[in-house]
Amino acid sequence: MEENIRSLITGSIRGEALYNEPLSRHNSLKVGGPADIYITPADLADLQSVLIVLGKTALPWLVIGGGYNLLARDGGYRGAVISLKRLSRLEQLDGNCIVAEAGATNDKLVRFAAERCLTGLEYLIGIPGTVGGALCMNAGAHGEDILTRVESLTIVREGDVRAKERNELNYGYRFLSLGPGEIVIAATLRMAIGKALEIEERIEAHLARRRNAQGVSYPNAGSFFKNPQGKQAWRLIEEAGLRGYRIGGAQVSEVHTNFLVNRGGARSADFIELAGIIKDKVKEQSGIILEEEVRIVGED
Repeated sequence: MEENIRSLITGSIRGEALYNEPLSRHNSLKVGGPADIYITPADLADLQSVLIVLGKTALPWLVIGGGYNLLARDGGYRGAVISLKRLSRLEQLDGNCIVAEAGATNDKLVRFAAERCLTGLEYLIGIPGTVGGALCMNAGAHGEDILTRVESLTIVREGDVRAKERNELNYGYRFLSLGPGEIVIAATLRMAIGKALEIEERIEAHLARRRNAQGVSYPNAGSFFKNPQGKQAWRLIEEAGLRGYRIGGAQVSEVHTNFLVNRGGARSADFIELAGIIKDKVKEQSGIILEEEVRIVGED
């Protein structure tokens, strides 16, 4: 990175800026080479300043949440990676609504709602990651997803903040379509009123289900592939005979076959090769083409 760009960025923010920062430190798979710069803005105003400065440079950038749905390539990222983890406010509004900033964790959102007897998002408990990541991939479980609860999203683009109302959103199973340069920084979520005991029972049931089916002890990114229409990715992988299949340090989990795990010393290239084999074998076995749910970033 050119020294003048480095000085410009460092001098413009109040948050943290790390140079040549290994992305393996910032994702749940624990793989990935260095980003030229890793920026953690202190707050929304700081994020706006960062985006304005980056807009004056030719430096590419990307935003990450908790790094739980991310596969960073071994060559790292030639540009700026922006973490929203400090934008983590949760606030109750009138009308059974909650404002959740992108850096808040899914678990904290669920607990915040439960404490106020607000229901509708219990299925998010135990899904690792942040609200921003959940929104951008329309996270969900058991036929429910987070964007069905959204009244509006707060978006920042090139330093300007605006609201996107529900009727402006284009989303579906595991996707939210955003315009170029748009970053989701918060959502207003409409909840329902529930009974404290029933909400807690649902939370505990979801947690127990995850412990039983997804109790994977090695670093992982959660579900690696999307479920094809009417099918379950884990079952297709299982039927292709790939439970426990391993490339280098990357392995198909022996507990949940849609989880790819880092058994130690894995490289991003191991996961990419393993994912390719899984897709080939599943297509050969069933004719179905699997699509990655994880976001793959960076260069080889």
